[in-house]
Amino acid sequence: MTSITHAHDYPACCHTDNGNSLGINATLNEPISVDGTPVLGELYTVPARCGRAVLLKAGQVIKIINSHGTQVCDTWLFNLEDMSEFLSMEHARAHCNSIIPRPGDTLFSNRRRAIGTLLSDTSPGIHDTLMAACDLHRYTNLGVVGYHDSCADNMRLALQAIGLRSREVPQPFNLWMNIPVKPDHSVEWLPPVSKAGDSVEIRAEMDVVVVMSACPQDIVPINDLNPVEVHFSVQA
Repeated sequence: MTSITHAHDYPACCHTDNGNSLGINATLNEPISVDGTPVLGELYTVPARCGRAVLLKAGQVIKIINSHGTQVCDTWLFNLEDMSEFLSMEHARAHCNSIIPRPGDTLFSNRRRAIGTLLSDTSPGIHDTLMAACDLHRYTNLGVVGYHDSCADNMRLALQAIGLRSREVPQPFNLWMNIPVKPDHSVEWLPPVSKAGDSVEIRAEMDVVVVMSACPQDIVPINDLNPVEVHFSVQA
């Protein structure tokens, strides 16, 4: 029997949706709690190359910390009552009239409703809203043979760990990811310009589950080729 070694040889996640992971890492077995409910004020870790999911009630604020200053954190918000509604960067860009949200900007869902608000950002404000979450097929295209951790699988596994599931992997809010758009409309893949301890705060505008992935990208230099952990806490 021939073993599967090429990402494009892996079966599709599902015949009807894109909700199943193509591999497993520690994310699946290390949720912050059984159902994702946080202890308010407690500092949690999203380990390097892994993901975490946390529940926020409307009005609660999540603080996500770039502990080392060099790490990209793919971030999703889903409506807890209906996982088919989620933070949509294409809708948020239209509402903000910008490709990067700024403090005070409302983050819109795919139903053009407020799902979150970016309250604060202590970094230089360089984030990405253009690039899809890395996935197994992306790593195959970059020359990786066999399985590679990915933000797409981290999102799926983090949700599964607390008993939830999304039928798709939306475009994430790629915190601290530095993808400058040049005058000729091409882009570059560069390390973050944030510093250790920089953070963003996002207020939930409805009951949501926030999913974060400490991006495992180690082929292009968006994490300085060295994925590390990030941290977060939730406040009332």
